[in-house]
Amino acid sequence: MSSSSAASGISPIADAAPLSLCAREPYVPADRLVAEMVPPPRFDSVRFATYLPDPNQPSQTEAVGVLETFAAGLGGAHAAGGAKRGFLGFGKGKAPKTPAGPRGVYLDGGYGVGKTHLLASLWHATPAEPALKAFGTFVELTNLVGALGFQQTVRTLSGHRLLCIDEFELDDPGDTVLVSTLLGKLVDAGVALAATSNTLPGKLGEGRFASVDFLREIQGLSAHFRSLRIDGDDYRHRGLPEAPKPFTDEQVTKAAYATAGASLDDFPHLLDHLAKVHPSRYGALTDDLRAVCLTDVQPIPDQSTALRLVVLADRLYDREVPVLASGLPFDQLFSEEMLNGGYRKKYFRAISRLTALARDAKDLVETA
Repeated sequence: MSSSSAASGISPIADAAPLSLCAREPYVPADRLVAEMVPPPRFDSVRFATYLPDPNQPSQTEAVGVLETFAAGLGGAHAAGGAKRGFLGFGKGKAPKTPAGPRGVYLDGGYGVGKTHLLASLWHATPAEPALKAFGTFVELTNLVGALGFQQTVRTLSGHRLLCIDEFELDDPGDTVLVSTLLGKLVDAGVALAATSNTLPGKLGEGRFASVDFLREIQGLSAHFRSLRIDGDDYRHRGLPEAPKPFTDEQVTKAAYATAGASLDDFPHLLDHLAKVHPSRYGALTDDLRAVCLTDVQPIPDQSTALRLVVLADRLYDREVPVLASGLPFDQLFSEEMLNGGYRKKYFRAISRLTALARDAKDLVETA
């Protein structure tokens, strides 16, 4: 999926000072976190019909059929038999026991096979009003719990028909227990679940932690889902030209000044700033940006910084914000140790997405 139209639609302006991500410290109220649990702009118009399965990968076609059937099955009353809830879930009695068996589907596959496209298509295809469906990343879900509290989050989401969780990644045992318990409560309340990840449910956390308790919690999560394996190559680079090489500082700066709504930041300073902003606010950090321009891109110094950059890359990709950069190519951001470690799939996803956004930004230099 390309956002080249977004890049080409930017109109240049003369001598206007670009914005700076480092100057932004957004505040995000809890009600905004709830209201924004919908597919991001990049996936607002996707549907099952717009997903193009690789003819050499039958699992992709199979996944579409399974998800279409799953969505159609959610067309009746809420599984718990309840009516629509008020804001934050108040005003509903105790739900009856829900049917036995898995209450969700789990899309497993490598980065770039279209899992988020399919997950968003499921959200759009489910016959329920948007207020009864929720869509967010795993990080956004844990952030919601942090903002509302556990019990309030259960009340908020338990009246929903469907909860979609994108990029289901478990970064620490605490989050594992938290989400495992939350999903158990929601399944009991009759909420259908759908999730994507780069790892099978029974293998989440492999290569990161050796805690017996951690692995037991993971196995409990896997019982909630029917797993669908989606094979294939990264569609973002399938049949497309290579990403452009980094530009010079002068080219990036000139493009930033010539592009309405662009930001301009020194990459090391931006990494320092990200440490001061909670990842739940990275979406707000990118509000109203038409392009991100970065100078002096360097290797990521440590894993904490790398994981923060992954979240920012996800938010920029979701919002189709082109990224123009000088310095190091994006495929050299992460060390060999990082790319061979427990978070390697996150880092490869970030490289894939930043490369796609760099390709979209090429026109900014040509029109500056």
